[in-house]
Amino acid sequence: MKENILRQKSFVFATRIVNLYKYLTESKKEFIMARQLLRSGTSIGALIREAEFAETQKDFIHKLAIAQKETNETQYWMELLKETAFVDVVQYESINDNITELLKLLTSSIKTAKKTLITNH
Repeated sequence: MKENILRQKSFVFATRIVNLYKYLTESKKEFIMARQLLRSGTSIGALIREAEFAETQKDFIHKLAIAQKETNETQYWMELLKETAFVDVVQYESINDNITELLKLLTSSIKTAKKTLITNH
């Protein structure tokens, strides 16, 4: 069930990141950090989709762990964009709330999957 929630929330998040990328490049003329944000922010959902068809439980955990790292990286780029005034506090907090939620969901899913892996062996 959590994987479906993750799938849905990560897709909505990716669309927000794409729209923020457009704003940063068109309105703020910021390209380097915007590109990094686009890459890390959209890869979260792609990795979650990959995990859905993982070959093994370990592969599933590994893909979610990479998604977790990408989420953390996305948070870094958002913090940097806020501190350099390319996004305001309201924009930052709105996206950061989504990042925090994704991190919690990913962490919970990874812990559950690890418990299942240990129980089944």
